Amino acid sequence: MTPRALSSQDGFTLMELTVVLVIVALLIGGLMVPLSTQQDIKGRQDTEKALSEIREALIGFAVVNGRLPCPATATIPSGTAGAGVEVTTGSGSTLACTSAGGILPWATLGVPETDAWGNRYTYRVTLNFARGIPQTTFGCTPASDPVNAAFALCTPGDISVLTKASGGAIVSSAVPAVVVSHGKLASGAYTSSGSLISGAAGDEAENADADATFVSSFAIDDQVIWLSPNLLMNRMIAAGKLP
Repeated sequence: MTPRALSSQDGFTLMELTVVLVIVALLIGGLMVPLSTQQDIKGRQDTEKALSEIREALIGFAVVNGRLPCPATATIPSGTAGAGVEVTTGSGSTLACTSAGGILPWATLGVPETDAWGNRYTYRVTLNFARGIPQTTFGCTPASDPVNAAFALCTPGDISVLTKASGGAIVSSAVPAVVVSHGKLASGAYTSSGSLISGAAGDEAENADADATFVSSFAIDDQVIWLSPNLLMNRMIAAGKLP
């Protein structure tokens, strides 16, 4: 065999190597988008699971204490006194929340502080559900005044959940409490250092404006859960706290 024939069988040519590298680069580039998408999906799934556990923790708190917890102060950094603790005034029957809105009192509930993206959950509660016991007024006229709960079976929540902020359909009304994860974009969320992430707009702004109206929609980045009045009342009856 001649030297020329031998040389023609030695490895790849420069052109072949270039083609292989281009193909590899295209394959890697094609995998990057699905990987990012998978991470986003996992983040939402993890947060959805956490929100479900938070709902159960809120109901458990109500069953034990006869009321829902008050919000915690959003601006207190983690590791500082008062971080994640519900803020109240008074005691006994005069106990009351200092505010209807704030962040989830994770330390009071014994749940994680942040969502999958490392930001705190927004939390709002109807004040008649988060006050001391006993009470004499309930926002309605019960057959008999409950003595083991701050609210009665007929007590209405004051929170509404819509499909969009302007002209949206009602998803749920008379809601006792709502919890919001502001998602990967995090606009309107508070960080663990107590700083507000600005930039919330449109329907996401409705979930960050500290009022009693919220938006739950796949069209936005936020994930929203709320306590069903029927579920809460059912659990309170089963625990002997109501009627």
